[in-house]
Amino acid sequence: MNYLRERVAYLKGLADGMKLDTSTNEGRLLKAVLDVLDDIALAVDDIEETQEQLSEQVDEIDEDLAEIENLLYDVDDDEEEYCDDDDEDYDDEDEDEEELVALECPLCGETVNLEDAFIRGNTVLCPHCSKEIEIEFECDCEECEDSEDAED
Repeated sequence: MNYLRERVAYLKGLADGMKLDTSTNEGRLLKAVLDVLDDIALAVDDIEETQEQLSEQVDEIDEDLAEIENLLYDVDDDEEEYCDDDDEDYDDEDEDEEELVALECPLCGETVNLEDAFIRGNTVLCPHCSKEIEIEFECDCEECEDSEDAED
């Protein structure tokens, strides 16, 4: 806001051109008002400069955050960029995933897909109606048979 400082300087020039008599009460008052206006104009300039710097910093942070969001949420687009062909863990990733089990919620009728690990308990929370679904789980695997034998 350089224009404020320019306008205050103009007013000071007018006062000097009018040969303002600072020995009178009115002259001292006008001189003091002009000095306060000059101080205010300088303060506004400082605030404006600080605001500009902060705005630039916020813009830089926003750009950095956008890059991070792209890295985190757009993994599918750039998945191969981060995976090394020699990385055996990446190749076996699909094999280690739990199987999905589809259940129909008896309360709302919606199909709920859950990982096998989530339905080991007796109840599951339906994501559609937020009600508990009681599950009777029957499994033929050795792991479940061993745990049933241990309970008996």
